[in-house]
Amino acid sequence: MLLHFREMGQGAPLVILHGLFGFSDNWQTLARRWAEAGHRVIVADLRNHGRSFHSAEHSYELMSQDILGLFDHLQLDGATTTLLGHSMGGKASMRFALDYPDRLARLVVVDIAPRASTMHHQDDILTGLNAVPVATLESRQQAEEALAQHVPQPGVRQFLLKNLYRQEDNTFAWRQNLAALTEHMEDLGAEISSDKPFLKPALFIRGGKSDYITTEDKLYGIPAIFPNSQVETVVNAGHWVHAEAPDAVFSLVQAFATQG
Repeated sequence: MLLHFREMGQGAPLVILHGLFGFSDNWQTLARRWAEAGHRVIVADLRNHGRSFHSAEHSYELMSQDILGLFDHLQLDGATTTLLGHSMGGKASMRFALDYPDRLARLVVVDIAPRASTMHHQDDILTGLNAVPVATLESRQQAEEALAQHVPQPGVRQFLLKNLYRQEDNTFAWRQNLAALTEHMEDLGAEISSDKPFLKPALFIRGGKSDYITTEDKLYGIPAIFPNSQVETVVNAGHWVHAEAPDAVFSLVQAFATQG
């Protein structure tokens, strides 16, 4: 099945993949800027997210195959295509780069390292999302009140509630496949590894207020499988670097994607 995607602009392809509980809309503002700067920008929804298909299975190996299907459908030129992914999308992008290195020219990873990590930091979010009674909801306010019992940060709640929509019969539903994501949450902490490193250029963009990429990752973990990589830190940003410091992310990616 083909991933849902949006496309804009003309030029060398730039494919963008969102993070966990996100979808393509999260990147629309930056996507438009890169399109105006001379790229053919494709922003996709990963499986079990946004308007893409739902599946009982969710792993980086499967997401890599999904991305390959999208690349084939769009007939993207591996000599010119840049793949960018944030968080979960970053790990999916790393998996794809290692699986199919000839299908892209360069890789951009936003605030995630290839090492394994526990997903316990998502426990409250998962509990909160599963506590929202979507089948009987009468308003978005009711959903926010249920979510607030487990997710106290207003900004995080707002981000999560972007996935809530009204169906044709006026009832509410989640765009993401919450059951599958809950079932496979630990799989999303899996290490991205390979016996063969990705030798092409790779840019890792790190939030200075985030701990998703550590000094050890920068010095050892990332270069071990991405030897032609650089790590750039956006000092005043957290994990959602692109939302908190869009100008910095735009400039870093634009310079990297247009280098010789």
